[in-house]
Amino acid sequence: MSSAYSTQPVSDQATAVHESTVTAESLVTQVREEILRTEPDLSAWVELSTTYLDDARTEDRTPGRRPLRGVSVGVKDLIDVAGLPTRAGSTVASDRPAAADAPCVRRLRELGAVVQGKTVTTEYGYFSPGPTRNPHASDHTPGGSSSGSAAAVGAGTIPLALGTQTAGSLTRPASYCGAAGMVLAHGTTDLAGITGLSPSLDSLGLLTRTVADLEYVYTAFSGRPARTPQRRLVSGVLLWEGSELAAIDPPMRELLDTLPGILIEAGVECHDLDWDDHVRTLADDHVTVMGHEAAATLDEIVDAHGDALSPQLRSLVEDGRQVAADDHTAALIRRDRSRELLSEILGANAVIVGPAAPGPAPKGLGATGSPVLSRPWQLLGCPVVVVPGARTGDGLPLGVQIVGLPGHESNLFELASTLEPLLHASPTRSA
Repeated sequence: MSSAYSTQPVSDQATAVHESTVTAESLVTQVREEILRTEPDLSAWVELSTTYLDDARTEDRTPGRRPLRGVSVGVKDLIDVAGLPTRAGSTVASDRPAAADAPCVRRLRELGAVVQGKTVTTEYGYFSPGPTRNPHASDHTPGGSSSGSAAAVGAGTIPLALGTQTAGSLTRPASYCGAAGMVLAHGTTDLAGITGLSPSLDSLGLLTRTVADLEYVYTAFSGRPARTPQRRLVSGVLLWEGSELAAIDPPMRELLDTLPGILIEAGVECHDLDWDDHVRTLADDHVTVMGHEAAATLDEIVDAHGDALSPQLRSLVEDGRQVAADDHTAALIRRDRSRELLSEILGANAVIVGPAAPGPAPKGLGATGSPVLSRPWQLLGCPVVVVPGARTGDGLPLGVQIVGLPGHESNLFELASTLEPLLHASPTRSA
């Protein structure tokens, strides 16, 4: 088999298997070899599937065209995969194999994907980091909590991975690791079989190497009609700099300063997002909602295991227990009002563009970086696409996030597909 197949776009891989240009068995074997080659440096995987070859052979024997036929996928270790334990990044979780796939995993299998294994996550999806390293600088964090999925995709070892997001668990590692990422709108996907933190916030996410792959996978996964590239949807962009929430690092600031020119050159009208007060309130309310709900979700685990859990997780629960039910309710009421206002601001076809993280991945492996720039949009339940391409002079990725309204995901992909090559072609930013 040509070594080029596993590096080709996802759609080309599936087509090659369907047309018997390459077998699914050969394709997943090459991906497994690449995983094993990079794993000593990357530490992105918790456990690899022992059935991947049988699964691939089944794909080779099964007639019919499937959009992800033979395509390898990594699954964040908060998500159940039949036959593999869901350890949730914790020493206290059960080693008992899951009895069944989570619905999202089952859906990918129905589309022809082959599960390669479980990827590293932070403990119960919160701040305590795992062993994964950034694929572009081994002494820098890959982010959290979808760290293993983002690093494996960013390293090019696998074309597709599942993640989740409660605060900035997918957008941040996608930005740090140079992957294209999507947080699906809250409530649009069955989250059964997924270990979550906060029912009002938990969302599924996808990670791929490129925006084109991301759109292709999302279209297949969601069952929605494919976007017509010739039809222009996006009516305008609201630029958001994020400085009301975080100190923006110089390289990200340089990138943000160039975005108006890049967008205008692409024929997209842009204006500044004048919503600072709402954004700050939403970020604060996100902390309230997450803390209150995480305390309820993890209450028994913390009581049972105490010091065996990380200080970060214990602190989350302890703080969350102090959040009054009335404060939680009030935060959700403000969220609902802000949703209505954002719908009026964006209309049918405008989107928000801003930094996916305050800067490149910070140096050090003892922390995962700040999720604050994702908190407002996660509370609102918005779909988000992270666009890779920009880099610092040291080669560290810088991600841009595009935020839109549920039901208007095509707007995100239209702009993301326009923006990605322009970011790749733009000059590197100061380190």
